[in-house]
Amino acid sequence: MTHRTADLGVLQGTALLLGGVLGPGALVLPHLAAAAAGPASIAAWAGLLALSVPVALTFAALGSRHPDGGGAAAFTGLAFGERASAVVGWWFYFCVPAGIVAGALIGGEYVAAALGLDAAGLLACLLLGVAFAANAAGLRTSGGLQVGLVGLLAALLVAAVALAAPHTDAGNFTPFAPHGAGGVARAVGVLLFAFAGWEAASHLSADFADRRRGLRRATAVTLVVVGVLYLGLAVTTIGLLGERAAVTGVPLTELLAAGIGDAARPVTGAAAVLLSLGAINTFIAGAARLGVALARDGALPARLTGGPAPARSLASLAVLTGALLPPVLLWNADLDVLMRVTSACLAAVTVAGTAAAVRLLPRGAARRTAVAATVFGGAALLCCGAYLLVPLALAVAALLPARRSSPEAASNAVAAR
Repeated sequence: MTHRTADLGVLQGTALLLGGVLGPGALVLPHLAAAAAGPASIAAWAGLLALSVPVALTFAALGSRHPDGGGAAAFTGLAFGERASAVVGWWFYFCVPAGIVAGALIGGEYVAAALGLDAAGLLACLLLGVAFAANAAGLRTSGGLQVGLVGLLAALLVAAVALAAPHTDAGNFTPFAPHGAGGVARAVGVLLFAFAGWEAASHLSADFADRRRGLRRATAVTLVVVGVLYLGLAVTTIGLLGERAAVTGVPLTELLAAGIGDAARPVTGAAAVLLSLGAINTFIAGAARLGVALARDGALPARLTGGPAPARSLASLAVLTGALLPPVLLWNADLDVLMRVTSACLAAVTVAGTAAAVRLLPRGAARRTAVAATVFGGAALLCCGAYLLVPLALAVAALLPARRSSPEAASNAVAAR
């Protein structure tokens, strides 16, 4: 989160939690899921929504019990030690380049479609350049603007579902599972991108006016809103587009066009720019500061990400992102691959956080919920398949600087916590 407001009510808290879960991925994920599983992608959406319940409640319980917690990495450190915390930190830090390139490509595709251009890659580079320049200049998206952008996305999703629903065709739902159970599993693997962010709840507990019940109520409302939006989007995308859902890169434009015609293209194009920039800016800002913390704790070399300001960490992120762009653009790398890499890392972060909750939460309903979240989350994580090699490789790499870290770095990390 970029901003925290004292004495949050349920409505404000819900808006901030939605900001942690909803993102520009919703603009393209219905297409990627449909390509993997056809109409059965709806089952993948529903399954991940069911998984979200214990995950969201677990992080809400962690936030209530540890209101000053620093997210999944901090919880993992409390439960399993600093090396485990370093691994979780690496998973997030090094998946950011893939995630922000994916977000930029989503925005680029929608803008290119709106303008009738074949320049999605160039537009994506422009979006990334603006976001990195803004962070280098010290500009960050305010919490209020982030909430506004989330509200814009929610309004677009509601409008798209409402306008497309009357035009759906029941025949588009057959055959329901053309790619079998394997297709549903592959759909889960990419849709995990849309369900990362529940750990954001753990940062908000101390800001609620009602610290005992406020966060839990906001989490419950968020679960309902996310469930309605995502399922509505999944069902109407298949019902309206049928087989075309698997090939269109701009499904939200197609849904809106059913009701407002050609005006849908500039509307979704403009919205995609705002949403992509907001999400990219937030990820870059958060990862740059995480890099500083990882250097402080000896998990990353200080010469690359250390220092009192995040300038070095930001520069390292820019270099990693720049190195990723040529193969993505020149070899026309699939957006699906970028999102699956990001999903595997973010899902691993979430499972680490819920596993930590099993140790940190007291016996009773909260711990049982954490166990369920960890088991179900682990099963969903397995749907990432070969992409699990990415978090595995990062985990191995993260442990190397931990073994080489000096006693001073270790003592600094203990003191910082």
